[in-house]
Amino acid sequence: MTAARPRRVLVTGVGGAGGFDLARALMRLGCQVIAVDADPLAPGLLLPAATAATMAPAGTPHWRADLLRLCRNLQPDALISTVERELPDLLAVREPLNELGVRTWLPPEQAVRACVDKAAFAAVLREHHLPTPHTWLPHEIDQVPDKLPLVVKPRYGQGARDVAFCGSRAQARVLCEIVPDPLIQQRVTGREFTADCLVDRHGRASVILRHRLLVKGGLAVVSRTFHDEATAALVAATLDALGAQGLCCAQGFLTGDHAVMTEVNARVAGGFPLAEAAGADLVQQALGGLLDQPVNHDRLTYAPGVYLTKYSETLAAGQPGAAGGALHFPVPVEERDHPL
Repeated sequence: MTAARPRRVLVTGVGGAGGFDLARALMRLGCQVIAVDADPLAPGLLLPAATAATMAPAGTPHWRADLLRLCRNLQPDALISTVERELPDLLAVREPLNELGVRTWLPPEQAVRACVDKAAFAAVLREHHLPTPHTWLPHEIDQVPDKLPLVVKPRYGQGARDVAFCGSRAQARVLCEIVPDPLIQQRVTGREFTADCLVDRHGRASVILRHRLLVKGGLAVVSRTFHDEATAALVAATLDALGAQGLCCAQGFLTGDHAVMTEVNARVAGGFPLAEAAGADLVQQALGGLLDQPVNHDRLTYAPGVYLTKYSETLAAGQPGAAGGALHFPVPVEERDHPL
């Protein structure tokens, strides 16, 4: 598999923890990384030895043209997205990317929809009788039991942004006027966990469980791996219900004697380096799967009780263009002309 590994891999979203660490992991495996982000100040654009580039944000008119132009000019062998809102658009450009020789490993449309849309996720889990918080849309707010602990969050949100907690239907009604594209869920308490997962093309999933011991801004900055057969089986059943494929992560709570699933993201998690530190060959097996090679699930076992602590790292400091500690931010590969 090593000889067939993609030589150049384009990673989007290197301003986030997942994209940043994935880019570094790929470089450690010998890949040449094209680090891409919509924010010209994204820290991953300063990674040593990476080729840095900026492009339009997902969902904007120039996104498609920018991505295809980057791929034509920089000729990556593969693309891995760590920005979930890009996935619907990536599904639409699979053929043009394939014509440019850029491999992708994307889940099917229904899985992308359930990962991006929290209401769709809840509906899929209810359909398959899998435990997930009770969920209502704003027009269903009169169905919400009063005096129930609730959370109001963006239906299409990511990274715990704009999430608010409340204790009554009346408070939730007000929050629905503030939170963008809101939905209401019963608040679940317990021990929060993340599962770092790799699902092969036949639907078999390897699941690496970790407790989220300290969370800041939606990112688990302190985690510890653990084993629990019932929780791993629930995560695998959830991934199967969604039709997930490739690298992904799932979140939930251990409450009482069972687990409750809260979301699945069709991307690598910010804390995935813990899975590798605990023994799971996550990124290399994902590269193999990207090339239609069999995933070796025996290489995805892991040890419990391994800790990860994340912290902010200074990559560079100085004036752009100044001598001695200059910050070299990327410039667009070409001036934009018109969307393709």
